[in-house]
Amino acid sequence: MRTKSLKKNKINVVTLGCSKNVYDSEVLMGQLRANDKEVVHEEEGNVVVINTCGFIANAKEESVNTILEYVQKKEEGSVDKVFVTGCLSERYKPDLQAEIPDVDAYFGTSDLPNLLKALGADYKHELIGERLTTTPKNYAYLKIAEGCDRPCSFCAIPLMRGKHRSKPMEELVEEAEKLAAKGVKELILIAQDLTYYGLDLYKKRNLAELLTKLVAVDGIAWIRLHYAFPTGFPMDVLEVMKKEPKVCNYIDIPLQHIADPILKSMRRGTTKAKTTKLLQDFRTAVPQMAIRTTLIVGYPGETEEDFQTLKNWVTEMRFERLGCFTYSHEENTHAYQLVDDVPEEVKQQRANEIMEVQSQISWELNQKHIGRTYRCIIDRKEGNYFVGRTEFDSPDVDNEVLVDATEHYVKIGDFTNLKIVEAADFDLYGVPVSV
Repeated sequence: MRTKSLKKNKINVVTLGCSKNVYDSEVLMGQLRANDKEVVHEEEGNVVVINTCGFIANAKEESVNTILEYVQKKEEGSVDKVFVTGCLSERYKPDLQAEIPDVDAYFGTSDLPNLLKALGADYKHELIGERLTTTPKNYAYLKIAEGCDRPCSFCAIPLMRGKHRSKPMEELVEEAEKLAAKGVKELILIAQDLTYYGLDLYKKRNLAELLTKLVAVDGIAWIRLHYAFPTGFPMDVLEVMKKEPKVCNYIDIPLQHIADPILKSMRRGTTKAKTTKLLQDFRTAVPQMAIRTTLIVGYPGETEEDFQTLKNWVTEMRFERLGCFTYSHEENTHAYQLVDDVPEEVKQQRANEIMEVQSQISWELNQKHIGRTYRCIIDRKEGNYFVGRTEFDSPDVDNEVLVDATEHYVKIGDFTNLKIVEAADFDLYGVPVSV
């Protein structure tokens, strides 16, 4: 029997999954720091909190493997306690308790006060907007709502995150001001559905008004929109985007599919014609907008004809940014009662075909940037390159602008003007210039 270490507890928060989980981990860490706890992010610590993802099969597998890894470390004596929180824990708590009983305690997505109590800390209500950010100092995520009211057949998010709940504008502005005071220059607005913002609190879609309040925050230079929904999109948001230079000409709007039979089965509340018109309206309102979307292939019942409809549409629409996922058959979702009838190898082949099409589109669009100068934010240095982004690119998922560090110096965290001298399918190469 091993003895518990006598050293002071150091709490290591391990984050898996999406940007919403990153945000939640940052809030947890802010609370712990306010309680005078020693806390680190994905470093060595004798107390471990794993913030899990339970969205699709790959994410669930990664979460389970991470839990098992730290339970093993606990058995070996290098870790004293292991706590699990987040979406996987919310969704499968009884199963996890039965299968991996050596975890000290499991907590759901709305169990922050109880998790803090288990860590010997008190939940401090007065800490609105106080977070220990884990992203590069120049950008931060701002979660404007929790949960989702959409009925999408394939999605387990409402099971794990509950109904849509908007955060009051005053709280979000206060949070933005605190982030700006720490040197954050770019806010990335996230929610399961940005476009639903305000319906519960203000009885109307209020994203445009929130944006007008956030652009007034001193120090914030860019505001980026992630995870919009195509049905009922509030078009006044585009007016703010066009008028306010701080609002990036960028939107992330996951469309999932375009063949009408699949859209109907997915319960997306739209059609190919309506979606195509919406995107045309986007282009008309803000011609220079970069549109990012994500698609799902291999959904139950997806025929070769449905897939070709999707592939042809991707070719036609020429999205600036696009990601593609294979369908994951998730328990307790509406689609789970359907037969998961597209073989895995076919799913993967279809995803590869979509990304091949997109790679060519991205290469062609990127060639047009050569010779142009863009205001870019510099996120980090990697090897022999400084890595930056234009306003048309979000961190981790989109194109990057690479600056040869052996020839040029640019300051990490600052804006700089970069002239594009070369372009690949998903990377641009730039040199600093004075404008």
